[in-house]
Amino acid sequence: MAELVFYTHAWSRGRVARWMLEEVGQPYETVFLDYDSSMKAPDYLAVNPMGKVPALKHGDAVVTEVAAICAYLADAFPEAELAPPPGSPERAAYYRWLFFASGPVEAAIIDRALGLAVPADKKMMVGYGDYGTVVDVLDRHLATASYVAGERFTAADVYLGAQIGWGIQFGTLPKRDSFAAYAARVYDRPAALRARDIDDQAAAAAEAAKTAG
Repeated sequence: MAELVFYTHAWSRGRVARWMLEEVGQPYETVFLDYDSSMKAPDYLAVNPMGKVPALKHGDAVVTEVAAICAYLADAFPEAELAPPPGSPERAAYYRWLFFASGPVEAAIIDRALGLAVPADKKMMVGYGDYGTVVDVLDRHLATASYVAGERFTAADVYLGAQIGWGIQFGTLPKRDSFAAYAARVYDRPAALRARDIDDQAAAAAEAAKTAG
């Protein structure tokens, strides 16, 4: 068994974690799970009690949550140079934007997709304030930054790059020039293309098996 074991579904946020695994370049085993059965089975609930994917086992360590997986892999395999040095100004920006992407950006996009508008008098109760503010902050940052933490690609760009790519594709983010330019820089990296190809093939195979059955 590989030291890294990756639990996922071909159409899930696990696609982001796979991109990160491909960027790291270490061998890993993939375990595909089904939403209605194996993801809720006792064996997997022992890995992630939430019964959701992705999850990653690295030896005896278990990591869940996409941003945590990205950050963990960057630190576990520093030779991939996917995180700035601890204590550097770039490291501060790396943490800031990685967790901005996994917190305010993720929440604002999902709430908007579900039609959950934040009442004007309740914005102080919501961590991200409102969708428009989140989008504008992200737009201003990406208009002046090659990558979210500076001049080098990091794990934060994996997470945010996936969000921007999906947002443009599915209309959950507006088509801002800064978003398109950023996506062009990160979304077609070789590791990103490999990751998408793996999951696309797995999704197609699963669909074919379902049809045949």
